[in-house]
Amino acid sequence: VCVCVFLRCARNGYTSRWYHLSCGEHFCNECFDHYYRSHKDGYETFSSWKRVWTSNGKSEPSLKAFMADQQLPYWVQCTKADCGKWRQLSKETHLSAALASSYRCGMKLNSVKVEGSDACSQPEDVRVAGVTDSWWLSMLILPPLFKDSPASPFLSSYYPDCVGMSPSASPSNQPPGLNTHTTVPGLSPYFQPFYQPNECGKALCVRPDMMELDELYEFPEFSRDPTMYLALRNLVLAAWSRDCKEVLTLQKCAPHVVVRGLVRVRCVQELDRVLYFMSRKGLINTGALQIKWPLLPESQHNKVLVIGAGAAGLAAARQLQNFGMQVVVLEARERIGGRVWDDASLGVTVGCGAQIVNGCVNNPIALMCEQLGLRMHTLGVRCELIQEGGRVTDPALDKRMDFHFNAVLDAVSEWRKDKSQSQDAPLGEKIQEVYKTFLQESGLQFTDLEEKVLHFHLSNLEYACGSTLDQVCVCVCVCVCVLSVLVTVPLALLQKNVIGFSPPLPDRKLKAIHSLGVGVIEKVALQFPTRFWDSKIQGADYFGHIPPCPEKRGLFSVFYDMSPQGEECVLMTVVTGEALSLLRDLQDSQVVDLCMSVLRELFQEQEVPDPLRFLVTHWSTDSWAQMSYSFVKTGGSGEAYDIIAEDVQGKLFFAGEVRLSEFVKASLIYKSFVTR
Repeated sequence: VCVCVFLRCARNGYTSRWYHLSCGEHFCNECFDHYYRSHKDGYETFSSWKRVWTSNGKSEPSLKAFMADQQLPYWVQCTKADCGKWRQLSKETHLSAALASSYRCGMKLNSVKVEGSDACSQPEDVRVAGVTDSWWLSMLILPPLFKDSPASPFLSSYYPDCVGMSPSASPSNQPPGLNTHTTVPGLSPYFQPFYQPNECGKALCVRPDMMELDELYEFPEFSRDPTMYLALRNLVLAAWSRDCKEVLTLQKCAPHVVVRGLVRVRCVQELDRVLYFMSRKGLINTGALQIKWPLLPESQHNKVLVIGAGAAGLAAARQLQNFGMQVVVLEARERIGGRVWDDASLGVTVGCGAQIVNGCVNNPIALMCEQLGLRMHTLGVRCELIQEGGRVTDPALDKRMDFHFNAVLDAVSEWRKDKSQSQDAPLGEKIQEVYKTFLQESGLQFTDLEEKVLHFHLSNLEYACGSTLDQVCVCVCVCVCVLSVLVTVPLALLQKNVIGFSPPLPDRKLKAIHSLGVGVIEKVALQFPTRFWDSKIQGADYFGHIPPCPEKRGLFSVFYDMSPQGEECVLMTVVTGEALSLLRDLQDSQVVDLCMSVLRELFQEQEVPDPLRFLVTHWSTDSWAQMSYSFVKTGGSGEAYDIIAEDVQGKLFFAGEVRLSEFVKASLIYKSFVTR
């Protein structure tokens, strides 16, 4: 039967030639002539469609493409629980998500009423059964291109037919490919599921126009032509980004699969597989969701042991439980959270450990804040640099030295590009070398103040690495019978063999573990009776302390106002790099005295009161942390993160810090581009 059916159509009678679209869908030679021949009535319709198609898309605007895009009827599935049969709509009926989500067999579309109680008892078209056969796709002439896809607003910078969407349904005021910034109304600014053209290096981001390696392994049938998979995957990711507060299901996604022809039946069938894969990969149905039923089939509900109840361990345990796994979590402390540990004793929440979210785009923390309705406070860019003596540094001087500092880092980065790991050098030494060369070749001379500002920027780099730049590039016995073990402990504990593995870990993994450095940052928080800093800082989130000498550049270099718009009077500062050695033998009260002497130097023009209460962290001596975060040591490589993350014999897995390779690239570019 011809799918077109115009006045002189052959229908199911004789025609000189049939044109194949899919198994069960063809059009006759009379319909071909009706649209293709310039003297026929349908030619102008085809020509108008062709102009729209060529202005928006890249694929050939053939007559077969026109038939698939404009003439094939839509198919829709009955939503009645005990039916689910597929029905063909009339050629004039346009399918919408609203219709697909409410359709019942026999529905009169003009009045949205059901035309008889026995409509569901009518047999399904025999062609539908063939669509589910594995060979059906190989007989499909053209891949499906969706209309009105939820992914459309995200992908205006791409040619629609390259990302699984119809060019005829994608009008644009400018040629595709010229948009570099895509705005989706109502979307969280921290959500970006797709790379824009020429973008790279963002965590949990996918190329909408190509399949990733793990996708090719999972869906090899789409390796030759990935269009159908891309259309489905892009739809799923866009739908999740628009509403991450509820579980994304087949019932929610299927109505948005708007494409003509029997191929829609196959798309909905494949959609279930795509949802399952995306959930397993952690790109959807993750975070702080309350899952009412397991996301994975019962055959995969195994028992898993998670070692460590830090942020990574708890997140992994929750997601594994959502998958349907039986999870046991072991924790050495008497509290959960690991290095995420907040203290409210000073009247405001102070993050003794993790506190600032770097690389917010697609960050799991940003996702959970969105799901729970929590607001993230964006730190401002203004940071007054105060000299000892109380003078605020001229912003123009700071900007000039920041430019020179970044120029030195750029030079180090260029040097690093063509060097092997054996040719690596300590970052601090290389910065000094490039800096001296720069001064010699430029003939510039910096003042004493300019040199101190440069050391302030160096202290910030040490803060980012948790270490000096010379290093950068108790017994518990528990018996648990499980099929898999997930290790989420800090890297320092793996390096010091706090956990024993039998059999031992592979040499390749051990080498990678020891090739990374463990950085330490200590924090000091002070509660005061008044906000004495307000007049000088004027509402900024933080202010800088220009070090008096290189040896003290990491000593209280930045002070954070923990409540810049509130009534609380709490400052928090950090100690990094070589300055940590100055505090090693001091009591907490002595550390506070040292910090107060710095504050009184910075605010000499007024009386700085003694703190009412204080807090000092000790991560370096914490038995179950011994670090703040990791960095790539001299001679090391960022590849070590990927090696550590590899499983051992499919039984032993690693998560947490060792799985940060994507977010290291995304959020710590400032340090990693000169250390890798």
